[in-house]
Amino acid sequence: MQMAKWMRPLGAAALTLMFAQAGAAQETLKLGISAPMSGAAATWGLGMEWAAEQAAERVNEEGGVTAGGKTYMFEIVAFDNKYSATEGARNAQTMLNRDGINFIAGSIGTAPVRAMQALTERKGVILFNTAWGKSVKGPKYPNTFTQMNTPFEILSPFYNFIKEEHPDVKTVALISPNDATGQELEPVAVETWKGLGVEALASDWYERGTTEFQPIATKIASLNPDIVDFSAAPPTDAGSILKELEVLGWDGVMVMSAGTSVDSLTSVAGDAAEGAYLGASADFSGETATEVQKELNAGAREALGEPLNGITISAYDAIMALRAAIQKADSVDPAKVKDVLSSVRFESSYGPSGFGGEATYDYPQQMLIPVIVTQVQNGKAVELTRSNPAELDALLNE
Repeated sequence: MQMAKWMRPLGAAALTLMFAQAGAAQETLKLGISAPMSGAAATWGLGMEWAAEQAAERVNEEGGVTAGGKTYMFEIVAFDNKYSATEGARNAQTMLNRDGINFIAGSIGTAPVRAMQALTERKGVILFNTAWGKSVKGPKYPNTFTQMNTPFEILSPFYNFIKEEHPDVKTVALISPNDATGQELEPVAVETWKGLGVEALASDWYERGTTEFQPIATKIASLNPDIVDFSAAPPTDAGSILKELEVLGWDGVMVMSAGTSVDSLTSVAGDAAEGAYLGASADFSGETATEVQKELNAGAREALGEPLNGITISAYDAIMALRAAIQKADSVDPAKVKDVLSSVRFESSYGPSGFGGEATYDYPQQMLIPVIVTQVQNGKAVELTRSNPAELDALLNE
């Protein structure tokens, strides 16, 4: 029989644990995913669901998680939130009231997350999310945890690196989706650029689902900014705008704070994306990637046709954190798991990790992972630099 991909040779202690778990009562623990599975951001949702499935498979093949004398196997239940508040609320109602889910291992979009949070906090359900809005964090939301870097972790090192690479840039134009994510990111971006001596010439907005970007591109090109910052735009939207800007002759620095999938970006923009800087991507097949990331990335390419990125791989990391917290709490009661989650140490896809962010959010609910800057070079994501948050370095040195 072929050995499962996550299995490792077992020693005597591990065999004893395995047989002890086999004799315990076994149950299924459902973990929810609420993400866009359709539309321009579908690449994020489908990738997140796939990464969550891989994490659940690993946990299950390693014997599940034992708490309170029972062994639990993870099952992923995913829903399409269409990147809207309405669908986010509907997903929450279905997961919590119909399926009895107490742990949401991944959710995407500030607006849908806010809508879900109204119910998850009231019912004490743990909600992992990738929302870039600061409004979903803080002591008022003790059950909410962020599973990837947000602008408050990314923008300062990201923009500083770009300014060092291009010291003569003086102006920027921002293009943002007109929703909760874009509205919360834009003022932070403007202020961060201002601190680097870069003036914001314009902030243009578009509705998610837009397919005609020529008017925005024409306006931006007429301003001739040194930088165009695509803010929270998904890769396909940014790619469409880049094509229009190329036709109009604009040739400046391209910045994508939420830049994730180079494959999705270049499939639309082609060579127009060459040289773009991405703040939420990574080369999970490169030298700095862990073995776990390399294996996951290869599997995603085969299954989905494109690699993982900072958003999609976050579901794997959230599930690893949940497993560690359930074990530490010796319970699947979300209230008890929540109480230990902020202090738990776990093995993320990046390596050892934990939670921090109290200085920024007044509550330790931010997963600590590296900030990675990549650039499109010859159609591929190439890592240029990475930096750990100070809290992560402190954790690693304990």
